[in-house]
Amino acid sequence: MTNATYEGGCQCGAVRFEAEGAPKFVANCHCRSCRKATGAAFSTWVGFMDEQVRWTNNPPSFHASSPGVRRGFCCHCGAPLTYAGEKWAGETHFLIGAFDDPYVFTPAGEVFTEDALAWALTPKDE
Repeated sequence: MTNATYEGGCQCGAVRFEAEGAPKFVANCHCRSCRKATGAAFSTWVGFMDEQVRWTNNPPSFHASSPGVRRGFCCHCGAPLTYAGEKWAGETHFLIGAFDDPYVFTPAGEVFTEDALAWALTPKDE
């Protein structure tokens, strides 16, 4: 995965991106904020350094979901796309479903499991 270029975008195609090189991480996030932002039980994020990311069509719109956090989305179709926060400055985290080929990524961990819905974790994750 080190020299690969990964492409993706929103549901309607208005926002498109490329991420080049190996991701910094792939993980499932169980925090309440991600649940609210995506409407899912947990979110799978693929993290890249900002210099690995290029917007190839329109960039996303952003919403300040909490202090120091910006979540990117398409202003046309509403698809959630990214997370960027002061805690992980210089990084862009993409929801795995935004990639054209999400099958190349496999989560290597679970984060914020203390917030997880009980049924969303297997015994090894707890």
